[in-house]
Amino acid sequence: MGTESPTNYSYMGHNFSDDSSSSAFSDCNSDRSGEFQTAPSQTRRFLIACATENSDDLIHQLVRDLTSCSIDEQKQAAMEIRLLAKNKAENRVKIAKAGAIKPLISLISSQDLQLQEYGVTAILNLSLCDENKDVIASSGAVKPLVKALNTGNSTAKENAACALLRLSQLEENKGIIGRSGAIPLLVNLLENGAFRGKKDACTALYSLCSVKENKVRAIKSGIMRVLVELMADFESNMVDKAAYVASLLVSVPEARAAVVVEGGIPVLVEIVEVGTQRQKEIAVAILLQICEESVAYRTMVAREGAIPPLVALSQSGTIRVKQKVEKLIELLRQPRSGNLAARMSEVS
Repeated sequence: MGTESPTNYSYMGHNFSDDSSSSAFSDCNSDRSGEFQTAPSQTRRFLIACATENSDDLIHQLVRDLTSCSIDEQKQAAMEIRLLAKNKAENRVKIAKAGAIKPLISLISSQDLQLQEYGVTAILNLSLCDENKDVIASSGAVKPLVKALNTGNSTAKENAACALLRLSQLEENKGIIGRSGAIPLLVNLLENGAFRGKKDACTALYSLCSVKENKVRAIKSGIMRVLVELMADFESNMVDKAAYVASLLVSVPEARAAVVVEGGIPVLVEIVEVGTQRQKEIAVAILLQICEESVAYRTMVAREGAIPPLVALSQSGTIRVKQKVEKLIELLRQPRSGNLAARMSEVS
C-alpha cells in the first residue's frame, strides 16, 4: 500500500497540510471597492486612465493638491492617487518618492469621512509595495490608521485593517501596532463587521498575534468568545480562519482557559466530527494543545464524546493528521488521577 503524501500549505510562516492546496487566508489585496466618484470631466477620466504610461507629472501635481486649502481638491487628488496606486505597481514607488505618504497620512485624521476613506485606501494601495511599508510606518501611519479603524465608515475600517496587516508583515511593527490600541478594534470588527471586514480583521489578527504581547491583548479583548461563535457557525465561511487564529492563541495558558470558559470544547469536537478535512486538522491541533497539560480539560473533551470521531479521523486523515490524532487519543485514554475537585480546580 502506498504512503500518503499530504499537500502542504503555509500562511505567514505557519505550515499546515490538507487535501486542498488553498490556504484558509487570502492576503488583503489593494482597494477592492472601486465605487468612488470619478471626476465629471470625461477628459479628466481619460487622463487618469492613460496616466499609467506616463504618470510622473500628474503624480507630482496630485501630491501638491493633497495639501490644497480646498477639501474638494484634496478628495480628488487622494481619489486619483488611490486609483493610480491600485492599477500599476510601479506607480506605488513613484507616488511614495513624490512625497505623497505624509500628506495622505494627514488626511486619515480628517473629520470628513470620505476624505478619510480615500486617505486610508491610498495608503493601503501604496503599502502593497514592500519598500513603502517601512516609510509608511516610520512616517507615523499606525495611529491614524487605528483611529480610522475606530471612527471611519465601513470601507475605511476594512481598508485600515488591511493596511495594518501590510505594515505588520514587518516584524518590528507588530508590537507598535498592538500597543497603539488596534487589537480591541480589530476584535470588534471581527465580531460586528460585514463578511469582508470579518475576514480582513481575522487576517490582521493572525499576523499580529504571532507575538506574545498581542496574544495577551487579544485574549483580554474577548477574542475567544468571538472565535468560538465563528467556529460554531458553519454557514459563516469563517470556520477555518477563526480556527487558525485560535490555534495561534492557545499556545498561552490564558487562551486555553478562555476557550473552555467560552464553550469551545463542544464546538471543536463537532468540527472533528463534521468539518472539512482542513477544519478537522486544525481542531485536533487546538484540542491537543488544550489537553496536553491539563487532566481536567482531557476529562471534559472525553466526556464531550471526542474519541469516536477521532478514531474515525485516524482511519481517513493524512499522515500528519493521524500523528496528532493518535497523540490526542492517547492523552484522552490515560488514567485520570486525582479527585474531581482537584481536577476541576484547574479549569477555574
